[in-house]
Amino acid sequence: RCPILVRAAVLLAAWLLPGQALAQKRNIIRDAEIEALLREYALPLFRAASIPANAGEVVIVSSSKINAFVSSGQRIYVHTGLITEADTPNEVIGVLAHEIGHIAGGHHARSRDEIARASIGQVASMIAGAAAIAGGVATGNSDVSKAAVGLMRGGQGAFQRNFLRYAREQESAADQAALRYLEATGQSAKGLLRLFERLSDQMLVAVRNIDPYVMSHPLPRERINLLADSVSRGRYYNTPDAPELVLRHQLAQAKILAYLGRPSTIQRRYGAGDTGLPATYARAITYFRGGDIDRAIVEIDRLIAALPAYPYFHEIKGQALLESGRARQAIPILEHAIKLAPNAPLIRILLAQAMISTNDPALIDRAITQLLRAMQHEGRSSAGYRFLAIAYGRKGDTGRAELASAREYAIRGDLSQARAFAKRAKEKLPRGGTEWQVADDIENIKRK
Repeated sequence: RCPILVRAAVLLAAWLLPGQALAQKRNIIRDAEIEALLREYALPLFRAASIPANAGEVVIVSSSKINAFVSSGQRIYVHTGLITEADTPNEVIGVLAHEIGHIAGGHHARSRDEIARASIGQVASMIAGAAAIAGGVATGNSDVSKAAVGLMRGGQGAFQRNFLRYAREQESAADQAALRYLEATGQSAKGLLRLFERLSDQMLVAVRNIDPYVMSHPLPRERINLLADSVSRGRYYNTPDAPELVLRHQLAQAKILAYLGRPSTIQRRYGAGDTGLPATYARAITYFRGGDIDRAIVEIDRLIAALPAYPYFHEIKGQALLESGRARQAIPILEHAIKLAPNAPLIRILLAQAMISTNDPALIDRAITQLLRAMQHEGRSSAGYRFLAIAYGRKGDTGRAELASAREYAIRGDLSQARAFAKRAKEKLPRGGTEWQVADDIENIKRK
């Protein structure tokens, strides 16, 4: 079992360090297909937890590590490694149910309150130990981790015990909540248990080999045994994932591996004789990434022939054509993708990009229409506002172009540039109008 000081350190690191990692926005990735899949996994669980469907959100983090966590609010961060390493959709769904249990229980805020009640000295010693252990884990240096434990021994034991008590209570509560949500939605908790059992075995090896999910969710054997008993008594214990959901899970895995991995990874995972849809998808993306567009299109057309109603095959074909300089050819392909997935704002943004890329003035108004529709439902895409600024600029509508740029920079966190563009936009927009008010709000954003 992991020593108590190490467990306390990694728990504290889980609450204090993820925000720092997420500040590096390159780790956050956007993908219409995978976001739609995770949303389909999560929405019934959010409803079961009485969390409004439009309030909960799942964000994808580019990392090969198995991890998922709640940072603040009602947003769950899921590492791509959790998706690629999960054998079934049910494993991912189980983890989401557990994290939603943390959200419904307000656990993040409660842990922050517990930390806030501690003295500066207690927190300082724990933070120093947590940071050092995190550094040892990241570099694989066990000496650093051992030294960190020594550093933490200087901290006050009472705070460590209280923090661990809160953590144990929260983990147990999240487990029980997950079981309720899965039962309420007619799903098995077997996947959650299987993943926990696999990760708990890592507690027996060196700290540097432990996945982040183990660090943020300590998995003692007693907890696993208790969970196993409850899971086995569930009404839906033997309910399998729907075959269509399994295929979408496998397609998401193929996409992630093809985009984020190396060609050799694809060759190992999918043999040359594998003609299944996930293997074909992975090869198509690999060809696309390698610049062999014609070969990629051949593979994508095979995918479309097999599943003509799957919008994301059309999306990737349009993207391949667009990025190879064939924007006009991409437009009808992406329009068809939108017909199949009308609530996919990221595809609308891609369609608008294709329209703008043709340099055809006759397509600018259509591009703006697509972007405005997309941005009604898309709050995190700086690219949408960037293309909107380009489109308005080509129409000579400078005020709206500068407002779009202000919104782009605000999303990216560059408040200096956001304020500068907002100030210029206000000079050109009708004073007191809705758009002027938005620009004024951006100009007066205060840095937190």
